[in-house]
Amino acid sequence: MGFYGMYLYIYPSLPDMHLLKEAALEKPLQVYTKDNELIAEFGEKLSMPVEYDQIPPKMVQAFLAAEDSSFFEHNGVSFKGLGRAVSETVSGGAQTGGSTITMQVAKNYYLTPERTLRRKLTEIFLARKIEQSLTKEEILTLYVNKIFLGKNAYGIAAAARIYYNKDLKDLTVAEMAMVAGLPKAPSRYNPVVNPERALERRNWILARMLQLGSIDQQTYQHAVEEPIKLNMREYRVKTRHPYLAELIRAEMVKRFGEQVINSGYKVYTTVDSKRQSMAETAVREGLEAYDRRHGWRGAEVNDKPLKLFMPYANTWPAKVTKVNSRSFEAEFVDGKKITVGWDGMVWARRYYSADRVGGTPANASQVVKLNDIVRLRPTDDKKSNWVLTQIPDVQGQLIALNPNSGAVEAVVGGYDFAQSKFNRAVQGWRQPGSTIKPFIYTLALERGMTPYSVVSDSPLRVGKWQPKNSDGRYLGSITLRRALYLSRNLVSIRLLQSVGLDRARNFLVHFGLVEDKIPRNLTIALGTPQVLPIQMATGYAAFANGGFRIQPYVIEKVLDPDNQLLFEANPLYACASCLSNPEQANAGSAPSADTNGEVVELSNKQGQPIEKTVDQAAPAAENQNADASATVQAVTTSASNNKTYRQATRIIKSSSAFDMANILQDVIVHGTGRAALKLGRNDLGGKTGTTNDAKDAWFAGFNGNLVTISWVGFDTPKTLGRREYGGVAALPIWIKFMGDALKDTPSKWVTLDRNADDPMLDLVANDEQRKQRRVPPVATPLYKPKPLQVTVVDDFADLPDMGVNDDDLNLPSLPTSPTTAPITPPAGNTGNANPASGSTPVNPAPTSPAVPANKPPVRPVAPSEIF
Repeated sequence: MGFYGMYLYIYPSLPDMHLLKEAALEKPLQVYTKDNELIAEFGEKLSMPVEYDQIPPKMVQAFLAAEDSSFFEHNGVSFKGLGRAVSETVSGGAQTGGSTITMQVAKNYYLTPERTLRRKLTEIFLARKIEQSLTKEEILTLYVNKIFLGKNAYGIAAAARIYYNKDLKDLTVAEMAMVAGLPKAPSRYNPVVNPERALERRNWILARMLQLGSIDQQTYQHAVEEPIKLNMREYRVKTRHPYLAELIRAEMVKRFGEQVINSGYKVYTTVDSKRQSMAETAVREGLEAYDRRHGWRGAEVNDKPLKLFMPYANTWPAKVTKVNSRSFEAEFVDGKKITVGWDGMVWARRYYSADRVGGTPANASQVVKLNDIVRLRPTDDKKSNWVLTQIPDVQGQLIALNPNSGAVEAVVGGYDFAQSKFNRAVQGWRQPGSTIKPFIYTLALERGMTPYSVVSDSPLRVGKWQPKNSDGRYLGSITLRRALYLSRNLVSIRLLQSVGLDRARNFLVHFGLVEDKIPRNLTIALGTPQVLPIQMATGYAAFANGGFRIQPYVIEKVLDPDNQLLFEANPLYACASCLSNPEQANAGSAPSADTNGEVVELSNKQGQPIEKTVDQAAPAAENQNADASATVQAVTTSASNNKTYRQATRIIKSSSAFDMANILQDVIVHGTGRAALKLGRNDLGGKTGTTNDAKDAWFAGFNGNLVTISWVGFDTPKTLGRREYGGVAALPIWIKFMGDALKDTPSKWVTLDRNADDPMLDLVANDEQRKQRRVPPVATPLYKPKPLQVTVVDDFADLPDMGVNDDDLNLPSLPTSPTTAPITPPAGNTGNANPASGSTPVNPAPTSPAVPANKPPVRPVAPSEIF
């Protein structure tokens, strides 16, 4: 056929050159925080493309000396070079290679690696076409960005980062020559695995540069005398917040497919890096504090190589080299030696069980022995002082949201991502315990009760199930407010009976729970549904934002490699009236004085109601109006940055949200959350939660700008130990984070919007209510069952043990009813059974309007829809 005939045959099949110009280089997916901190990179290859003017001239000259010294003279194919390569192969001399840089570009971008005559001819013809379409500078730029240089590095900038931990401009001439020597055989001339061959190749290139006049004799001499000084640190951006980063990676793969990993997209999250660090510290310190309370489980192993053990969460493995009377000496894997004093190990009482530890050790030999592999933690940033520690068996999580938009402010899925990648904040289904009670109480408020409606805290028997309060006592007639902040189980069950199971289950779905995770029985009132922490944050956000259902999200925007916007979040905002009419919203955001002398219910230091008119409450209302104005300004500004404003659905009345928020504030002032008073703030509310046998410990709390949920428990549910209630195990994590996150921020509490449209809350049509429920809704605002009379309901099946404890820890002695002494439940009734749904009516049912056909739907927060 001849050479020209082959050209005519192959040329029509050559690709268009515009594809080469537009060829996307593989770049890692990058994750940034809201404050523009790069926290993670994901990708199979490290590629850091550069422009031609970013390449140091000496780097260009090193590559030309190594690969193609006549690059700027030939037209894509150097027949002289091909002939020289053949001659060098025959003579056994040093081989400079036969392919030009242009031919290598053709091969790297378009061609397969097989060695056939047709492929070689295609390479030559394609090189000619490239030369006709691109400048020499463009060709060289494509080459240095695409070439494989070993150790997963693609391109010269990536190689500089991997081998020397430097930018291109900071490389020495010797280091540039070393990088330029890699394309020929990245494994054979790799300075990591073959330093002798790499040095030989480098010096040969330096000699070629001297021969070609690229460097002078002095530069050459200095360069060849320079030893190989690699700096093989972690070449990727160290993942600073791995639970957050992995959450983003998984979401991006779900949205764009696996190819997104090498897309070069930049993802900006809703999370501030400082708050995320605060959250991680809070979880780590909280879990370590729990672990210390339950004793020292002993060294990890004895007399094993230290290199087998990884550092976790600022704990470092070390080998005990000497045991003194009240101290021990240890050595780290890098040879550093330290001494741990008595103060750093005296905590290490022997662990026996979750409920039992040994006595305080008398000397160091009771804690460690020679050659033990132990964990140590520095007590300061300089790592000059160390204490004995251990990796907790227990796990925890923290999730924080902006209640007005749903933006995730912080997410921590466990003690340490390297230890466990399971993200409990968005994947861990657990029972919420008493943190579910505010939802039940809110439905009672929606149905006509007030915080000062009187309810009965007296014994109740449902078939063979006789639930109890955690302290085994009964307080008789009690206000709704006090019943919640004292977390009285019997009141919660009675409220659930009064509003009805079906209505309550639908109501919980509106707050963000998933319907098929909610049982169809009265144990709902004690926290037996399965929930995700992020769902609880969604629900509690409605108390903080005045009654709206927001949708959590964590990705703010996505940019392509050219910084063009691909995606931008457009969240649901919780303040519709703020955006439609800010001035009117300001006026209606809080109680204001009028001529009607309306009574406002307040509470004194003992949590008892005080009656004041609105006129008397005017100063407080003015403060609330100021807070509301700031909220309107913030929400309006945030929403104005979006093309389309989307209004969140109101799920409860503004008055119900306001009342519940203030009751939950009493949990901190008077109830099980009193430890949070140490923060010295007047804008905090929340609820503790503890499940049966203390298998889960929760605290769910908020102020007007931040909702935070903390949880502690074992992945395989088992008891946390006696007295490890939500207020002991989970609340300290919440306090630590909220104290840091809200430091130096103004007070922001929930405001009452009297102009707000109330939602239609007849969640089940009236006819269906009669069919499906045996108990009508509350008939009047005042609900007074006969005090301390045991309520007996006989139409329940005999169900297995399944109760939930509560967490009335260290409360002051509670008074009994003024009319009678508390009743002790019959022996043998544990209060831990699971009743069937239904109950005998206690009040006549009022007529309720049916659900309107045009009522907007509200969906549960499903795990696959969280972000």
